[in-house]
Amino acid sequence: MKRYIYIIAGLMGLFACGKTLDQTPQGVISGQDLNTPENVEKMVIAAYSGLGNDNIHTSFTLWPWGSMRSGDAYKGGDSPGDNTDWYNYEIFSGNRPELGNTDEMWYYLYIGISRANDALRRLNKIDSTSFPNKRIRQAETRFIRGHFYFMLKVLYKRVPFIDEIIEEKDYGAVSNVALSNDDLWNKIADDFRFGVDNLPETQPEIGRANKFAATAYLAKTLLYQAYVQDDKNNVVSVDTKKLNEVLSLCDKVITSGKYELNDDFAKNFLAQFNNSRESVFAVQFSKNDGTPKGRLNMGVALNYPMNQEFGCCGFHLPSQDLVNAFKTDNSGLPMFDHFNDKDAKEGADFTNNSFDPRLDHTVAIPGHPYKYSSFIYQKTWARAPQIYGYFSSLKETVAPDDPSFQKIPPFMSSSKNSDVIRFDDVLLWKAEALIQLNRQDEALPIINAIRARAKSSTGRLKYSDGTYYSNYKINSYQPGVNCNWTKDFAWQALIWERRLEFAMEGNRFFDLVRWGIAAEYLNHYFTGESSKRVYLKDAKFTKNKDEYLPVPLNQLNYSRGVYKQNTGW
Repeated sequence: MKRYIYIIAGLMGLFACGKTLDQTPQGVISGQDLNTPENVEKMVIAAYSGLGNDNIHTSFTLWPWGSMRSGDAYKGGDSPGDNTDWYNYEIFSGNRPELGNTDEMWYYLYIGISRANDALRRLNKIDSTSFPNKRIRQAETRFIRGHFYFMLKVLYKRVPFIDEIIEEKDYGAVSNVALSNDDLWNKIADDFRFGVDNLPETQPEIGRANKFAATAYLAKTLLYQAYVQDDKNNVVSVDTKKLNEVLSLCDKVITSGKYELNDDFAKNFLAQFNNSRESVFAVQFSKNDGTPKGRLNMGVALNYPMNQEFGCCGFHLPSQDLVNAFKTDNSGLPMFDHFNDKDAKEGADFTNNSFDPRLDHTVAIPGHPYKYSSFIYQKTWARAPQIYGYFSSLKETVAPDDPSFQKIPPFMSSSKNSDVIRFDDVLLWKAEALIQLNRQDEALPIINAIRARAKSSTGRLKYSDGTYYSNYKINSYQPGVNCNWTKDFAWQALIWERRLEFAMEGNRFFDLVRWGIAAEYLNHYFTGESSKRVYLKDAKFTKNKDEYLPVPLNQLNYSRGVYKQNTGW
């Protein structure tokens, strides 16, 4: 997609020599030579490879945008001045269109789309007789493109939609507001619908998208689209027709017989259980694969503690508010109204109070084993505790003795997969749609199934002497016994359940925006949390603006007026 969409930093260097060479470079293959069945197959694989081509500043797990901006996580690092773009995201009031990470993320996502489009152009031209998998590969590649456009959509809202049909010379004329908000959602949905219609139920190779992955991603897209937004990002209505389609799609995944909840929540975050039956679609990573350092998840490479076994860099740290949210009351239910009355910080705080077990799968706590290992997490592992406290993130990391771990000095990462869609997500999408459709009684067993799995996920949360890290108490919702299961109560339970189930996984902010509660929720969070984390005193979420990132200033400049800035910016 080249210069019309991207900034290519070294472009002028191509013309620095005063002469040009009119001869074919050695070792270069022409575009036409790639249009063979063997090479087209490789181009599809290259599009898949793009799913893991993020870096330390452009994490495709979206933690800097989905966790850090949601009240679930602090930026971390050594101070607010360490990676200041992220600090400005976190406090919102410092965010600006010229921030480099905003532009870089746009760039990387469009690189992924470019790979998919290039493969699709070649697939469209090749004869199905010589390439029998043509239709399946087209569907896989459109699935990949839909995935990248989904991320662009939730981050920036209004983006140029460029498919394989548009010629490169016309890229500069494609506006980011050429399609309405609803039309852009429809374009993304169309890519997944094509996958539903053309992908097989089972793929012969691990990592390829199948029919049910496309079905789940279509459900997710329609769920987001169902919350109708006006031009100022206000949620003005909920489309019940789309919610009913979400239910139908979720049911197709649920009844397929291919997926189920793991018996232990921990298995979703351990490399040894990559591609479990709970994983609907995941980005595949590897090591010892013939490359110098392996195909590692670099998007989370900054999120390890500052101890000898790791060494860097202490980003993406659970907030005190999030830790407190895992508290449970005497009946084993969330403390909706009083969870923040007193902070759980260390030591006896975690044995004198009761907690949802998902706490210790999500948060590294001083004195508790790190990642179910023999390593005890120490206060000294925290990089800047005076600013950010002592907690660290767990889900995306691995223990230093895990076979998937790999140092790439000064950073480190692992070959643990990154799930894009899990079965627990599909279940809670269905529950959400049911509650919005006034069918909350049907959502109750779904939410209780998620809680029952959490309750049984304590086997790895024990010290060597058999005692538990924390005092765990969690129960199901029992109408008439421990709750009054009205629609309002069920909605509150759903919001809470999504937070605890997917905490620190890059989802939360986009949930808040989808539901239309981001401004109220986050400004309330800043009021409370700034008394504990002084650096948040200037934080403020501006409604009708901060729901989305601005269109990057560099993109506005390079479009020469074709792109329009987002609302409020």
